[in-house]
Amino acid sequence: MAHPDEHRIQREQRRGPVVRRHGQMQQGTTDQHLLDTRGTADWVHEDPFRVLRIQSEFVEGFGALAELPPAISVFGSARTPVGSPEYKAGVAIGRGLVEAGFAVITGGGPGAMEAANKGASEAGGVSVGLGIELPFEQGLNPYVNLGVDFRYFFVRKTMFVKYASGFVVLPGGLGTLDELFEALTLVQTKKVTRFPIVLYGTSYWRGLVDWFRDTLIAQGKAGPQDLHLFHVTDDVDEAVALVTKEAGA
Repeated sequence: MAHPDEHRIQREQRRGPVVRRHGQMQQGTTDQHLLDTRGTADWVHEDPFRVLRIQSEFVEGFGALAELPPAISVFGSARTPVGSPEYKAGVAIGRGLVEAGFAVITGGGPGAMEAANKGASEAGGVSVGLGIELPFEQGLNPYVNLGVDFRYFFVRKTMFVKYASGFVVLPGGLGTLDELFEALTLVQTKKVTRFPIVLYGTSYWRGLVDWFRDTLIAQGKAGPQDLHLFHVTDDVDEAVALVTKEAGA
């Protein structure tokens, strides 16, 4: 006589926390798949293995950055020309942040990121670069003295926020806007507190600020208080003072 659970057992497969039934059941066992050396290496491109890579990136990032002094993340375009006013401002901001007692974190690339790292390094401070794997290789700029490369944007973005006490945002493109809006969202939703955000370059950011006020807030998609989530300035000393004063509050 068949066991009363036999019908259920034949149609259910358990592998750790995963339950598979009917057409989702797989052949063999987890140990068998691990120890079987035959077949292709496709498993290294599958989602369960990617989870381990993601975990390892978090572990490496936390380990490398855990002992940083108070830090400020500086964002800006990789296309900012060396010697341009924006580049010179980035150098001055990096230097000013170190002189105020902060490490400087950037995306580690060229342009505005290089400028901030240069200012921090030349001032004798901790100059951090968090690189990202891209189809067009950039590599970390030569002014980074502590660098970590990441495969995944979301892991890298976590490090920018977790190990920084505030953001200075120089003129930049889509990557810069991505980081800016993530920071604004985290502050607005109170996922992070006492996190100053300073936009450097009033002429560059004016259109965005106007859109915030005249469209986003005017149509009720955000509140008037959200205009106070960030400061805009053309003064390097003011940018450094704003972000460090609030970060150390």
